[in-house]
Amino acid sequence: MAGPERVAKAYQNGVIAMDSPAVLIRDLYTKVEQFPAERRSSALRHLTDLYLIGGEQLSTDDIAHLDEVFVRLVETVEVSARALLATRLGPAATAPPKVLRLLACDNAIEVASPVLTQAAGLDDNTLIECARTRGQDHMLAISRRRTLSESVTDVLVEHGDRDVVLSTAMNAGASFSEKGFGILVNRAKGYDELASYVGRRRDLPPAFFERLLEAASEVVRAKLKAERPHVAAEIDRAVVDVAEILRGQAVAQSYAQSVAQSLNRTGKLNEAKLMEFVSTGHTELLAVALAQMASLPEKAVADMLDGQHDETLIILAKAIELSWETTKTIIASIAHVHPLGPSDFKRLNRAFDRLEQATAQKILDFRDTQARRNSAN
Repeated sequence: MAGPERVAKAYQNGVIAMDSPAVLIRDLYTKVEQFPAERRSSALRHLTDLYLIGGEQLSTDDIAHLDEVFVRLVETVEVSARALLATRLGPAATAPPKVLRLLACDNAIEVASPVLTQAAGLDDNTLIECARTRGQDHMLAISRRRTLSESVTDVLVEHGDRDVVLSTAMNAGASFSEKGFGILVNRAKGYDELASYVGRRRDLPPAFFERLLEAASEVVRAKLKAERPHVAAEIDRAVVDVAEILRGQAVAQSYAQSVAQSLNRTGKLNEAKLMEFVSTGHTELLAVALAQMASLPEKAVADMLDGQHDETLIILAKAIELSWETTKTIIASIAHVHPLGPSDFKRLNRAFDRLEQATAQKILDFRDTQARRNSAN
């Protein structure tokens, strides 16, 4: 009797006992290619029994050999035999890694599903490979795992269909990256069931919850606000605060324009007034006043005052005939952004002294013309 047939017959007749699994594994490992085709499914079942019942007795080498035997047998048996193996190995706390990966990425979902859903030994790379190279059914099985990492959910929510995305969002053991949450919120538009589950997640950051509320239907929005009142209240307060800030900025800008225009009409917009604005910290008034005096857009002057355009500010000051002392005071007041030392002020002073007023005015006029052309285009 040939070796493989002898082993199979001996095992079937109980000659090879469960207390000597290594003997069977080593014999099959060397002769599995010659094993009779009609006996392979039966051998696969017996090997599964051996592993599930006596696997803790096997050495590392024995498990590696068993893994290879599993793989060689799995590649030659019918779907029903592979599905039975997957159903038995899937829930196992540990399983030989190679056959586990092979079953997980099996084209037949009835084979892959028990492993993709339950097998703790699958790594993220295998899950991602299966999600990317197999169909929606495989992704749906992955979405039902007890835990899911951010790298896996990124793939599921980006490439999965509606059922996959919903199942992933419903999974309490799933973790999501910022990218993943962003995709979930975008895909929840017009999909109330998904919006409801995404909005219920306790790990959903407030900013994404706010975006979800904006996109959700009135019914879902009311439901989510009722279920997460604290987060909804924080968002409502933040919206009010931002609105108040914007209104305050608009009022301050309007006030600065009104004051500067009034001073300019009455001839009181001068160096002394600029020094007053600097000393009292009225940056808005300073910017608007300089813009009025130079006949420039307020934004252009505000850019000069951001502390990064000292040379341009020198040109502006020279064009409207400010003194060096006033110019230096203005520069010093904004230098907290990029603090200047004595050598910096000496350099700027030399540039100020060398620059002619007429030249400075021409430079300003040229830059203003270019800026207007660029904005028109």
